[in-house]
Amino acid sequence: MVLKVRKVDPLNPDEAIIREASEYIKRGHLVAFPTETVYGLGADTFNGEACLRIFKAKGRPPDNPLIVHIADLSELYRVAVNIPDIALRVVRRAWPGPLTLILPKSPDVPREVTGGRNTVAVRSPAHPVALALIRSSGTPIAAPSANKSGRPSPTLAEHVIEDYAGDNDIEMILLDAGPTFFGVESTIVDMTRNPPVLLRPGPFTVEELRSLFNTDIVIPEFARGGLGEADAALAPGTKYRHYAPRTRLIVVECEDYGSLIMLLRDTIIDYLNKKLKIALLITKETANELMKYSEINELPIIIIGYRENPYTIASSLFDSLRSLDKLNVDLGIARALRIGVLGWP
Repeated sequence: MVLKVRKVDPLNPDEAIIREASEYIKRGHLVAFPTETVYGLGADTFNGEACLRIFKAKGRPPDNPLIVHIADLSELYRVAVNIPDIALRVVRRAWPGPLTLILPKSPDVPREVTGGRNTVAVRSPAHPVALALIRSSGTPIAAPSANKSGRPSPTLAEHVIEDYAGDNDIEMILLDAGPTFFGVESTIVDMTRNPPVLLRPGPFTVEELRSLFNTDIVIPEFARGGLGEADAALAPGTKYRHYAPRTRLIVVECEDYGSLIMLLRDTIIDYLNKKLKIALLITKETANELMKYSEINELPIIIIGYRENPYTIASSLFDSLRSLDKLNVDLGIARALRIGVLGWP
């Protein structure tokens, strides 16, 4: 891979660097760029061959659609048709922001972008670098997260470099603007159905979505907790295995916090008795509780944030999963977290 890294200010990106990256987009090459959620790997939406390079670079299944990123509301009409009034009302309130809508696609959008479906996923990212790149390129940019398929999404430029080191047949510019703002993927809502259907959890809670849409939101079973998978690629990131570290990871879940601590302790001791090397992915509060047990306080711990501050968990989650792979352990043990759909723990 020919990978050129360009550092940019996240709030005031250098115009010359943005122009260089936009020329890559115009010539059919790829650009990895920050959004407020994660880093994306982008190409010209209307260039099917360029979009195929995204799938090749990521090892992404071709039926897994891409998200189209736009900078201005006028661009929505270039990629979608028969847009319902409720969708227009919502985007005027929520965009730019981490909300992706599924809409009927324009015939100009190639099938490579939509996975062969007659719908398109669209959002406007709330990041100055992303918006500047789209405007300079003069085209909506189709982009999934910039990780290799199956890996945790990148929230730092270093994560992109980790995944693509050694690739030799893709030409790419990486715009390094430091850490992303939210750290979790955008919420996806299907607007082709009435009432709208939540297809992927994200930064918006169900209560926030219902207030924003001023209507009920259907939550399929696979979307509850953000842990399930759809039977078909209804939208980006809903069918295939995502966000997983290479190291085996066990997630411990319990509704009562006190019982959760005891269940975590018993699970950890059980695997220690099996002579396995273990690391923990837990909140600071949970770590403080578990450190009371001598069997546990020598284990490596990755703090994923604070239980009382959900934003810290969201912003560090994917980085924590990647950190697990850098430890020489057989197993990671984490506490369950319900982010974005049914509220926080």
